[in-house]
Amino acid sequence: MRRYFNTAGPCQPERHYFLPPERRLTCVRSLIERHLFFVLHAPRQTGKTTLLNTLAYALNGEGQYTALVIDVEFLQRTSDVEAGNLALLASIARESTVVLPAAEWAPDPTPWQQSPLRALHDYLRAWSIQCPKPVVLFLDEIDSLRDDLLISVLRQLRMGYSARPAPFIASLALVGLRDVRDYRANIHAEQDTLGSASPFNIKSDSLTLRNFTASEVHELYAQHTAATGQVFQPAALDLIYALTRGQPWLVNALARQMVEVEVPEATQAITPAHVEAAREALILRRDTHLDSLAECLREARVRRVIEPILAGSTMAMDTLDDDLVYVRDLGLIETTPHLAIANPIYTEVIPRSLTSIMQANITHEGVWYTRQDGSLDMLALLRAFQTFFAEHSEAWLQRFAYQEAGPHLILMVFLQRVINHGGRIQREFAVGSGRADVLVEWQQQRYVLELKLWRSERTIPQGIAQLSRYVQRLGEREGYLVVFDRRAIRSWEEKLFEQEHAGPEGQRIHVFGV
Repeated sequence: MRRYFNTAGPCQPERHYFLPPERRLTCVRSLIERHLFFVLHAPRQTGKTTLLNTLAYALNGEGQYTALVIDVEFLQRTSDVEAGNLALLASIARESTVVLPAAEWAPDPTPWQQSPLRALHDYLRAWSIQCPKPVVLFLDEIDSLRDDLLISVLRQLRMGYSARPAPFIASLALVGLRDVRDYRANIHAEQDTLGSASPFNIKSDSLTLRNFTASEVHELYAQHTAATGQVFQPAALDLIYALTRGQPWLVNALARQMVEVEVPEATQAITPAHVEAAREALILRRDTHLDSLAECLREARVRRVIEPILAGSTMAMDTLDDDLVYVRDLGLIETTPHLAIANPIYTEVIPRSLTSIMQANITHEGVWYTRQDGSLDMLALLRAFQTFFAEHSEAWLQRFAYQEAGPHLILMVFLQRVINHGGRIQREFAVGSGRADVLVEWQQQRYVLELKLWRSERTIPQGIAQLSRYVQRLGEREGYLVVFDRRAIRSWEEKLFEQEHAGPEGQRIHVFGV
C-alpha cells in the first residue's frame, strides 16, 4: 500500500508520510530516565498521540522499561468517582495485554474493586512490584476528566509519587490540550481541590510540541516525491510554510488536498497556485480541526485575547496572563515576536467563523462593483459599505460578542461576500498595532486597505502615514483608509465622509469615514 498524508488520528510510519516525533521534544527521554512525572500539552492534531505511541514502542523495544499509553477520553462523561477509577484500572489491564509481553501485564483489577477510591494508587503500586521493569505510564487526554474524578486521579498519582522510594510507577506523563494549571477549569468552583494553586504540583516539567520547521516540511513532502515522482516547486514549498507556520495538521491537510484533489496526476508539478487553491478549499470546508478552533472563540477568556488582536488595540489591563497562556496553548496565537494569530490560515478562519451568519445575510454581489474591463471599483464598493453599515451595524453589533472588533469584522464580511469567487482577501492583525490591514486581490489587481477605530484627532493622520508605508511595502501607489467612529454623540451625517490625501511619497490615499 502506498503511503499518504494523514489528517485523522495518530500517524503510522508504515501507512503515512511520517517524521520522527521525538525530534520535536528531545528532552522527554531524560525525564523518563530520571523517573520524573511531567506534563505534555499541545494543541489538537499536532502529534501528541503519535509521539506517545512512538515513544512507548521504542521504550518497550529497547527492553529497559515497560511503557503503556492509556487514552482516558472515554471517561469524559463519567461523574461517578468509584466507577471512573475502576474503569481506568480495567483499561490499563486490557491495554497491557494487547501491547506488552505476558510477564509485564498489569494485574487483574478485580481485587481492587473493594476500595475504589484509592484503587488506582494501590493498583499501580502492585503493578510496579510485580513488573520486572520500571513502568512508564502515559495518560493521554487527561484534561477530558472533570470534577471529582479528575481530582481523585491526580490525588492518587501524587500520593504514589510522594511516597517513593516505596514502589510506584517510575515515570508518568499527563498529556492533553492544556497545561496542568488549566485543569482547574475542569473543576467546578464548589468542588474540593488538591489544596494548592496547581492541581498537580509534583510535575517536574511542562512540555509542549513545537511545529515543524521549514526544512521538516520539505522533508515530509520529499517522501511523497520519492514515492510518486510528483514534485513540489520550491516557491510552493515556501508558500506552504508561510501559510501554515509548520502546524502539523495544516501541513498534512494542504498536501492531501493538493495531491488528491487539486493535482491528482503525479506527473504534474505542484505550484503556488495549487497551494492557494488548496488553502481556500480547506477554509471553506471547515474540517473538524478548523471547526474546533471556531468553537473556542465563544469562550470569554479566548475573546479577551483574540478581540484586541482583530481590532489592533491594546490588551485590556484586566486580561489575565493565564488567559494569554491558555489561548496560546490552544494553538490560536503566537506570542513572539509580537502577539498575533498563529498562522495566516487561522487568520482567515477566525474572522470568517465569527461572521458566517452575517455573510449569509448580505445580498451584495461582486458584479455590482465590477467595471466593464473586469476591474473592481473599490471606491463604489466602499461607498456602498458606508450605506450598508449605517443601516445595519447597530442591530448586528448589539448581538455580537466581539464588540470592539465588530466594525472591522463587518467590513471584512462585506468584502468577503462581494469578492467571493472573483478574488481573495488577505488579512494582517497584531495587538497594539492600532489597525487591521487588508489586501484584496482581484484579477491581476491589488487593493490595499487599512481599518482603524477613531481614537482622537490624530487617528486619520496616523492612519495615512501607516497606510502609506503599507502601500509602499507592497509596491502599490493607492490605498484606502476606513475609519470607524463609535462616538454616540456623532450623527451618521457627521460620521460618513470621503476624502482624498497624498501620502508622504505621493501615494494616493482615499479616506472613508464610517
